[in-house]
Amino acid sequence: MNLPAYRTARALYPHRPEKWEPEYLYERLPEPVDHPEFDLFGVRRMVEVAESLTDPATRKPAEKNQEPMRARMLNEFVYCPRLFYYEQVEGVFVENADTARGSAIHEKVDRGKGALLRAKKKASAEGEEQGVENQATAEPSAGETAAAETMTPAEDAEPPMETIHSRSAMMSSTRLDVVAKMDLIEVKVKARSADDFFAVREAQSVTPVDYKAGAPRQGVDQNELWDADKMQLGLQILILRDNGYPCDEGVIYYRATKQRVRLVMTAEIEAWIIDRIAAARVVAASPTIPPPLVNSPKCVRCSLAPVCLPDETRLLVGALPLPSETSRFPANSAVTTPRRLIAARDDERALYLNTQGYRVGVKSERLVIKDGDSVIDEVRMNDVTHVALFGNIQLSTQAVQELCEQEIPVAYFSMGGWFYGLTRGHGLKNVHTRIRQFAAASNPLQCLAMAQKIVQAKIRNHRTMLMRLHVQPPAAAVQGMKEIAGRVPSARGLDELLGMEGAAAALYFQNFAGMIKVGEDDLDDEIPGLEMTQSAEKKRKAEAEAFTFDFTQRRRRPPTDPVNALLSLAYSLLAKDCTIAALAVGFDPYVGFYHQPRHGRPALALDLMEEFRPLIAESTVLTAINNRMIQSGHFVRAGDAVNLSPQGRKAFFQAYEQRMNALITHPVFDYKVSYRRVLELQARLLARHLTGEIPEYVPMITR
Repeated sequence: MNLPAYRTARALYPHRPEKWEPEYLYERLPEPVDHPEFDLFGVRRMVEVAESLTDPATRKPAEKNQEPMRARMLNEFVYCPRLFYYEQVEGVFVENADTARGSAIHEKVDRGKGALLRAKKKASAEGEEQGVENQATAEPSAGETAAAETMTPAEDAEPPMETIHSRSAMMSSTRLDVVAKMDLIEVKVKARSADDFFAVREAQSVTPVDYKAGAPRQGVDQNELWDADKMQLGLQILILRDNGYPCDEGVIYYRATKQRVRLVMTAEIEAWIIDRIAAARVVAASPTIPPPLVNSPKCVRCSLAPVCLPDETRLLVGALPLPSETSRFPANSAVTTPRRLIAARDDERALYLNTQGYRVGVKSERLVIKDGDSVIDEVRMNDVTHVALFGNIQLSTQAVQELCEQEIPVAYFSMGGWFYGLTRGHGLKNVHTRIRQFAAASNPLQCLAMAQKIVQAKIRNHRTMLMRLHVQPPAAAVQGMKEIAGRVPSARGLDELLGMEGAAAALYFQNFAGMIKVGEDDLDDEIPGLEMTQSAEKKRKAEAEAFTFDFTQRRRRPPTDPVNALLSLAYSLLAKDCTIAALAVGFDPYVGFYHQPRHGRPALALDLMEEFRPLIAESTVLTAINNRMIQSGHFVRAGDAVNLSPQGRKAFFQAYEQRMNALITHPVFDYKVSYRRVLELQARLLARHLTGEIPEYVPMITR
């Protein structure tokens, strides 16, 4: 059989595009006689698709690309839309005592296999209609009537029902586009008889039972379900119905009072549930987070209160008066001032490792630190806020995976203290904050406005440090820094702002030595009864001659004296903590506003740390020197550079962490928190400003 050469329509009609339609995509091939239904090259299919796109009557609805929403998230939406947004959209979840207790309660329930009997088959519509028709037209015969009259009740009775339990069943509804994991389902089935012992049993009716740790709401006549619990239980009833199970009611078991509260499904409740689902999808698709609740008792025990900051956000929006205003009205201060809904400080501590050659592994959620084959220490991961590695310290792959899974950052430093990297898990999935960050960073006017607030806060904090800690505060420097801070809002560009910051920093560091209160007279002081031996005294004098705490000017690369070495290390540690705070909120730490992006520089972290340089880094250096935590013997020289010895670095880490965990009264919110908490607070306030929740960013300015 000689077949002609078949070519595409584009090749056959190169100058006639109208011939390139789907029906002319390929020339017709001879269809097999035995199978004419074959559509070679999909010509008929493509024609049908084209017709469906042009004819509205045959057009198919668009497929849904959205994932099914979890019933638990809809429960959170009814409880608090802002909490729903954090968990559903941004993927944020924080454990507290209540969530841990709830997880422990559900351990037994979660052990279930999730198996569930199939639903009872429904009679077909034709069969039902035919049965009704026969029942209406047919008349019973005399024999049938007599048999019915003589039938005993035992023969007429249905077999008894029994209840079986199904635990941890996962089901979904395509109609609602919701998926739910049900704690317990009580299934009513017919009891087995001797005749149908091996028959497949079907569920006659089902009742979902959900476990809650709290107590029911007290109604007028009886206990009632909370709205959030009603939403979750109602969804389970509707999902079971959509899967063919007869279900008319559900039960919530409250462990606090050991009571079962029932919910009977009605048309009104179903309409309310469907309306709440639609509202939740609108909120989830919005780039704007819902506003916080107003003075709600729900916020007190909410695990996401440190992330949400409801009262702080309302204060900065203007819904609450400032603490300075409420101080004039003591009677109303308890109502109007922000509640401290976050812990004052973390229970966890940072883990610093600077001994070269250490190896870190993981075993049973514990970090095992080894030197060779000997175990140096074991630290529980629950007690660690982050890990800082200095120099040549090995971290196993298993340890990195476990740390990333538990959202514990790992910071990497050089042996000299240069911060050059950080590892963290993918806990935050929301990109809206970063989109707003990138948009603001690309706007020169917005960058300038943000940089003005940052630089002004830094200069004012420097001025406060001089007035507080200097032996004799220099009036000229204090007045000069005040004038420069007053001119910052009128800066016309970042270059001019850099000049103002440099001028203020020069005045500050010219008088920095006046805040160091260790001299020759102090080194000679001895406590009676604790005099040093002659050899120890000679050693101390030799160290004092080699290294002194005299400070003349700031030198960074490399630091040529002990004070500059301490300042460089303190700034490096602070940059690490600011990077962790930026990542915890969802920022990209390498895109800043005042510090412009540069390869390898965490610009946003440097922006955040500007206002904290005097409050944390420089204050730590002064405390370590003035309190004799760091002495001359803690330094070594390498060429022109001066570095801390391993013992000195350990002592400085202790001084730095002591400062980070020190409690202060927040100047805006008027409650006590640690500096580590303040870093995270400032990063979250910056995110609130960029996303439009608060009108202005409020920097940290000490009183």
